[in-house]
Amino acid sequence: MDPMLKWIGGATAVIVLALGTATVAGSAFSATEPAEAVSLSEAIPVDAELVASATAPSDRAAAISQPAATQDTAKPADERFVIKRVLPIEGPIKYGEWHWNEEGVPEGPLVVTVDLEARVISVFRGGYEIGAAAVLLGTQDHPTPLGTFPILQKKRHNISSIYNVPMPYTMRLTWDGIAIHASEVENGYASHGCIGTPEGFAAKLFAVADKGDKVIITRGKRIGVGDPIVS
Repeated sequence: MDPMLKWIGGATAVIVLALGTATVAGSAFSATEPAEAVSLSEAIPVDAELVASATAPSDRAAAISQPAATQDTAKPADERFVIKRVLPIEGPIKYGEWHWNEEGVPEGPLVVTVDLEARVISVFRGGYEIGAAAVLLGTQDHPTPLGTFPILQKKRHNISSIYNVPMPYTMRLTWDGIAIHASEVENGYASHGCIGTPEGFAAKLFAVADKGDKVIITRGKRIGVGDPIVS
């Protein structure tokens, strides 16, 4: 089995911009936990054809300019969601690596971004990036969906009734099985569609995130410092 790309992401000078909002299914908690993976024993080995078709993750420092709106239609950006700082990470983020620094960052709304192309999650508070990590994502058969999702539920000690394995720090994004949770993030594996992060990072995110906070998932859409995270 060919391994997944070893290096992920890059310098943290850009982040993901969501294009549209996904529909959240259901309105009540299901008694049956979704099919989510937390450990490599339950993760999906990555198909060799998927790896062969993958492209090298682009540098997060290479921001893509966004078309300027006309003067008549432009709306002032909400400063709480304008990027003011990114973490000074040198080089691409490797599997299992994560960064967190909220020292001196003022209070503000939390937004989480996930780039399926770079396989990187970023956490912004009031426009300041406070966390970034490499992540495990779904496969073609079990994809991680694109869109904007609210955190629907938080469960510190979650147990999958499907796999009977712990999935610490679960933050549910949909009622049909998509969540952010702690996982072993290692080369050559993927999830059943969930976003798996290193446990230390998951603990940090779980501590600062609230129900209703936005999680924006896209593929390769980037903006730079001074641009709004959400439109």
